[in-house]
Amino acid sequence: MFENLYQGQRVLVTGHTGFKGSWLCAWLLDLGATVAGYSVDVPTEPSHFESLNLADRIEHFQGDVRDKNSLQQAIDTFRPNIVFHLAAQSLVRKSYEDPVRTFETNAMGTLNLLDCLRSQPSVIAAVLITSDKCYENVEWLWGYRENDRLGGKDPYSASKACAELVSKVYMQSFFGESGPHIATARAGNVIGGGDWASDRVVPDCIRAWSEGKPVIIRSPDATRPWQHVLEPLSGYLALGQKLFKGNPAFKNQSFNFGPQAQVNQSVGDLIAEMAQYWPGAECKPQLETDSKKPESTLLKLNCDKALQLLHWNAILDFPETIRMTGKWYQAFYNQESTSIPEFTSRQIKEYTEIASRSNLAWTQ
Repeated sequence: MFENLYQGQRVLVTGHTGFKGSWLCAWLLDLGATVAGYSVDVPTEPSHFESLNLADRIEHFQGDVRDKNSLQQAIDTFRPNIVFHLAAQSLVRKSYEDPVRTFETNAMGTLNLLDCLRSQPSVIAAVLITSDKCYENVEWLWGYRENDRLGGKDPYSASKACAELVSKVYMQSFFGESGPHIATARAGNVIGGGDWASDRVVPDCIRAWSEGKPVIIRSPDATRPWQHVLEPLSGYLALGQKLFKGNPAFKNQSFNFGPQAQVNQSVGDLIAEMAQYWPGAECKPQLETDSKKPESTLLKLNCDKALQLLHWNAILDFPETIRMTGKWYQAFYNQESTSIPEFTSRQIKEYTEIASRSNLAWTQ
């Protein structure tokens, strides 16, 4: 995979205790990388990070991306070759409750990381993960391209647009001819086993069904580009590979990583599909009536750039995405003899085998 580029590389993942970060660490370990993580805390209970025993398998730095000195110390101590920046306040509803911390974490945290990279010569490549919500969403029918207008009506979306602008400034001002090769990656509505965050439809379903309760949701007809967590992670790793090798076509660029067009399904469809993997689940949700916070109903990405330059595309259809997600939660709750670290690695292997049959470039 990835031309064995990650074998033996020193890779730092910020936000490694989160849902996507823990999956990325697990994949990097399977690829033979030496991995370190930097996070302020373990954000949920249960957590995928703890289920994988990652604290014992990687070098673990505890710190806040808002604290530049602490972040600089971790980077200078570990001296990574490649950095994946995922640390973020990632919830839209929480951004309304604490907009200041959201902007500080997502915008200033990205600024702090970029400034730290200026003084650490070991770093060759860095992939900065923002969000599909960084675009000014006018809810048109076609997908947003990387050169479309940035913006956001809620604090979370606006903070991610700010992170993109900060990244562009540093790319052009400090990393033009020298310094690490950097790019930003935009994806969203990622699902998969091990997500326990609040106000996300899959973990909300699992929590409700495990207690024999109906799911309470806001917008059952809202559509989202659902994708399994391994889909964008394969894109991030492929992008990191190209940046590390110094290909100028990828430096200081932005890339969308989204699912197949037909995976843009409604929240109601997602719940009905997930219910197949939970016996006795009540798949007819209840509507939340007291939420006055605005929420987009349509959001799609155009991923032609990733297809043309990275030869990357999503490979899982909607039923496959839900199957892999449902099976992980089944394994967790049934306490199967196979441990969660082994089951997670098995799903990574299954995904890479599907990708290999599709002859994707990163599988070579």
